[in-house]
Amino acid sequence: MPLQLMLHLDLHGRNAAAQARRAARSHLSGTAEGDEECLPPLALDTALLLISELVTNAVRHTSGGCMLEVCLVSDGIDIEVSDTSSAEPQARRPDRRGEGGWGWHLVNRLGTDVGIRHHAAGGKTIHVRVPC
Repeated sequence: MPLQLMLHLDLHGRNAAAQARRAARSHLSGTAEGDEECLPPLALDTALLLISELVTNAVRHTSGGCMLEVCLVSDGIDIEVSDTSSAEPQARRPDRRGEGGWGWHLVNRLGTDVGIRHHAAGGKTIHVRVPC
């Protein structure tokens, strides 16, 4: 798959994760169209799950919204979520009753090249790649 255009999306509010999933699905489906190697459904589903987790946490745990960037690259899907907080995500014990705690574990288990870049002006960007 050749390098494709990147999706940039500013997100705010409680519908941010749903907006992010819709836009990412449309973008990734559109960039993979016509390619001799179609985007594997498992890679797409995994990317949408991780996008949802990262955007939800950014909106829930920071003041202000976040920026989502998604790019289909030769060996996977690069996802970056930037927000206004310099605090790094903390893994916590998942709550089996549905009270959360699964997101950071999912990002690190399902993604590769997970990294956090801090910005001089404050805030951070979390990067993860979903391999195809």
